[in-house]
Formats: sequence, structure tokens, C-alpha cells
Amino acid sequence: MNTLTLQWHDAGQTQTQKIHETQPSKNPGTIRIGRDPVRCDIILSHPTVSGLHIEIFFNAQQQRFLIKNLREQNPPLVDGQKLVQGEMPLSEGSIIYLGQQQLKVTEVSVPGGSTVPPTILTPPQPQLINPPPIPVAQPQLHLNYHQPTPQPQPHPNYHQPAPQPQVAAHHHHHPVTPAVQQQPQPQGVYGLQCPRCKKLSSYKHLLLGCQHCGHSLQDALSVLVPPNR
Repeated sequence: MNTLTLQWHDAGQTQTQKIHETQPSKNPGTIRIGRDPVRCDIILSHPTVSGLHIEIFFNAQQQRFLIKNLREQNPPLVDGQKLVQGEMPLSEGSIIYLGQQQLKVTEVSVPGGSTVPPTILTPPQPQLINPPPIPVAQPQLHLNYHQPTPQPQPHPNYHQPAPQPQVAAHHHHHPVTPAVQQQPQPQGVYGLQCPRCKKLSSYKHLLLGCQHCGHSLQDALSVLVPPNR
């Protein structure tokens, strides 16, 4: 049978309670702990304990006992960790604080869940002492070069003639006259076209006005007048 044993001190006395998965309770399947004798199976008298504080139950799938908080405003402390929501597993030696009340799990017995997985042993592999080094192929570097052809050495009694002075040749440079590029000359002269009569006047009439109708030439267009006009 799967059992869990709780131990605590209340009113100067040591109390012990054993919990098993099939024992009758006010909430079937769980054992509830708190100060309220109407709703709880284990009654604690410490004022810091809530009326309905925690419950302990056995989980068949996990094959272990779990603790669940029933008072979010006063969460228990399980093995140094605050349990606000959800569940936490209990094991032998676990310490539970409900407010300032301490409870200790002194024993956990789960015969069906205490199986130890088999250990697979592998045969030892032979080890070589000072194994011979594995030869590593060294890359070969091929250099292609041409050996210089040996030059013949002069005879000891050979006298090299003294170099003859070279006379620099004088070249007569004739100056080159650059060709003068002729700029194209405009064919004709420019005049001003009157915006009124469309006739042409010379530039000297710019301030005087059109020489034909007297209109102002301030806005007149500059027009090239052919020489035959």
C-alpha cells in the first residue's frame, strides 16, 4: 500500500498522521489539512494556518504523493519553494510550512513506484598501450624554375678594350608653327525684332524704340540679319 507519514508539533506535543491512497476522507481521493474541522481531515490549531489550506493525494500515473495549495492568499512553502498554484511532489524528508506551522514528511512508501531501471553494462573495450602513430601523408611541393645559363669567363690574359667615347649626334629641330584655327564668322549682323510690327531695327535703337513704329524694344527678340538685307 502506498503511504505517506506526516509529523508536526502542536500545543507542545508531537503529532503523527499516516496518509494512504484509499483511506476515507471528507473529500474522496485527497486528505485536506487546515484549521476548519468541518472541511479538513487533519486539523491544525496554529492561527497562521488557513481554514482550508492544502491537500495531499496520490497520483497513480506519476506513482508519487503530491501537495496542492487551496489558499492562494496564504501559499505554503514546500522545500523552500512557494507553492501558489499547481502541485509539487513530496518525498521523504520534505518540509512543509503552513504559515508558521511546520510539517515534515518522515516516510514515503510506494512499492509499485520504487523500481530501479536496469543498468545496461557494455563489455569493456580493449585499450592499446602506446598505439603506433598513424602516418600522415605530407604534401609535396614541386617548384619549376629555370637554371641560368653560365656565362663564359674571359681568359686571364685577355684585355678588354677601353670603351670609345660616343659622339652625340646633333639633330636640327625646326620649330613647328601651330596652325591657327579660323573661327567661323557670323554671316550677317544681329538686330532687334519689334514685337508690334515685326520689323528689324539695329541695336542702337534699343533705347529709342522701333525705327519703324516707335514701339519699345525692351522685350524685342535678337535676330540674325543676313548681310544681303
